[in-house]
Amino acid sequence: MSAHHHHAATELTRNQSLVFDVLRKAEAPLSAYTILDQLRDEGIRAPLQIYRALDKLLEFGMVHRVESLNAFVACADPHCSAHGITAFAICEKCGQVDEFADPLIEDRVRQWGAQHNFKPAKTTLELRGLCAQCQAAA
Repeated sequence: MSAHHHHAATELTRNQSLVFDVLRKAEAPLSAYTILDQLRDEGIRAPLQIYRALDKLLEFGMVHRVESLNAFVACADPHCSAHGITAFAICEKCGQVDEFADPLIEDRVRQWGAQHNFKPAKTTLELRGLCAQCQAAA
C-alpha cells in the first residue's frame, strides 16, 4: 500500500486507504456502491464502511463529492483545500470529469457573498456538456 501521495501527515485507516486507492485509479467518479463492489474481495461488505471512509476522506479534502452524479472523485489538486471552490466539468456523453480551480470565479462568489451577507460553507460548481473528444467525434 503506497502512502506517499496522501496529504501530509494524514494517517488513513485501512478502509480509508482502500477507498482512496479505488477512487484514485478510477477513470470517472464512482458511487459508494461501485466502490463497495470493487472492495468486496478486501472483506468490506457494508455500505456504512464505505460511507464512513468517504466522510473522513471528504473531511481531509482528499476526495470530492460530485453532487449532481451523487458520486465521488479523488482530488486532482493537492492544494485544492486552499481553494474556496471545487469546480468540475462533466462530459454527459463519456462521463469524464475534470476538476479545475478558477480564482476569478472564486472572487465573484466571494463578492456576491459579501454583498448579500451570505457566508458559504462550501461551493461546488458543476459544468455539464461535451468534452473536446466527444465534440470532435460528433
